[in-house]
Amino acid sequence: MAQASRFANKNVIVTGGASGIGRATVIRLTAEGGHVLAVDLDESGLNETVSLAQATADHGGRVSAICASITDETAVRQTVQDFVREHGQLHALINMAGVLRSSHTTDTDFQTFMQVVQINLGGTFLFCREALPYLVESKGNIVNAASTSAFFGHAYMAAYSASKGGVAALTQALSREYMNRGVRVNAVAPGGIATPMVAAQANSFPEGVDFSLYQHLTRPDRQLGEPQEVAAAIAMLASDDGAFINGAILRIDGGTHG
Repeated sequence: MAQASRFANKNVIVTGGASGIGRATVIRLTAEGGHVLAVDLDESGLNETVSLAQATADHGGRVSAICASITDETAVRQTVQDFVREHGQLHALINMAGVLRSSHTTDTDFQTFMQVVQINLGGTFLFCREALPYLVESKGNIVNAASTSAFFGHAYMAAYSASKGGVAALTQALSREYMNRGVRVNAVAPGGIATPMVAAQANSFPEGVDFSLYQHLTRPDRQLGEPQEVAAAIAMLASDDGAFINGAILRIDGGTHG
């Protein structure tokens, strides 16, 4: 864990904070002095995140949590407004919440496809939309969760890949729209990362999968990346160290996609 204080007196919202990269990001930013709100639907996971973040908090860092759906417009608006009302400003939004489903494309029903898109892309859009007026005031920034699946083709994940491609496009559109208003918008694109979502996916592939199509997700030693390694990159992008980075999609995959 870095000993930097880049987020001292900075107010940050992190979605998907109950596990995986979202949890690692909450812990990292709190350790660097941030006042962090973790958002997720998993209440028990949020409680564990808060406990872990409090144990490593430094430089005045504080953490709180709210159980809310990122696809509920009213809940998203209220979450952002209440946080700003309590802390005065919003300096960064980190959108890490998402879902992963896999199936043969011809077996994917439209409802499932749209559910994945609604959560991964729609939820990201809603939080961006509600946060942007406050980020304009603070000259803050956004970091979204894209994926290598958006650019390199992950078989049996048409809905997930499409949603993450949308996140990448949304990120670049917002970066252009708001660059003259002092707001930076970037995204990370993780590859194979050892998260609960990835672990669950490993046990739920459909029958008849050709696993050779996934060789680009791991290094030759079969090692996956760790959530805290992605969180370190997010912390850089969201801090002043990333001040000249805007509209970037940062690939974090150990070089497995070439």
